[in-house]
Amino acid sequence: MKAIILAVGRGSRMKGWTQELPKTMLQLHGKPLLQRQVDALKHAGVGEIGVVTGYLKDKIQANGLTHRFENPRWAETNMVRSLMAAQQWLAKEPCLIGYGDIFYAPSAPLSLMKADADIAITYDVNFWELWSSRLADPLSDLENFRINSSNVVTDIGGRAQKREDIQGQYMGLLFVRPKGWQSIRTFLDSLPAEVVDKMDMTSMLKALIAAGVPVKGIAYHDAWGEADTPEDIEGYNVKALPSSLTLADSQSGDMLLKQNKSQ
Repeated sequence: MKAIILAVGRGSRMKGWTQELPKTMLQLHGKPLLQRQVDALKHAGVGEIGVVTGYLKDKIQANGLTHRFENPRWAETNMVRSLMAAQQWLAKEPCLIGYGDIFYAPSAPLSLMKADADIAITYDVNFWELWSSRLADPLSDLENFRINSSNVVTDIGGRAQKREDIQGQYMGLLFVRPKGWQSIRTFLDSLPAEVVDKMDMTSMLKALIAAGVPVKGIAYHDAWGEADTPEDIEGYNVKALPSSLTLADSQSGDMLLKQNKSQ
């Protein structure tokens, strides 16, 4: 199993915090966000982990990274173009894909690795608690998310109007098999290059769903977070991290994978 972490942009909402350091290298309880994600993937049994870089690429480092990709046009393109920089992996074998500014427990990638789907994403079912801790008005940032009885996502993205209309929140973590990547490439190749240049991941997923490409949703109940603003980092750092996010280094990914398979 391989994983790709998209650590490309500057993160403009971080303001001066990313003047000399990429957002993914900002520290959460003494460890860079990137390292926390790499550690979670390793604990889940992922063998190879690649990072897609752009802004301040030479400062993006983490123990456990095995490959580096680059989006040289990072300043003028969006996340989909950055993902395409790693298509040599995506076209050949299943890959986990994570945004560079998130952190989660190993149970998240483990659940995706078991998914019987060509494209799958995790979604947070306890989203209201997390967004309420970050924002006075959670609905100012929450997006639409709907899923049917077969666990297929029917709507994603766009500002949500009511809490009752939201069944979860996309976490920025997904899983794509080669067949799924072929469907994505076929769709992207049908679009003008300038449209693809500006496309973010959520918009791509929404368009794929509208085109009839199935995207499976995997419910996630454990702790996680995303760092969009300095206030996010400050808020996370004043609270103790749940134990699921601070697994002992001696507990290897192979052990976790075997435990999960035996359950």
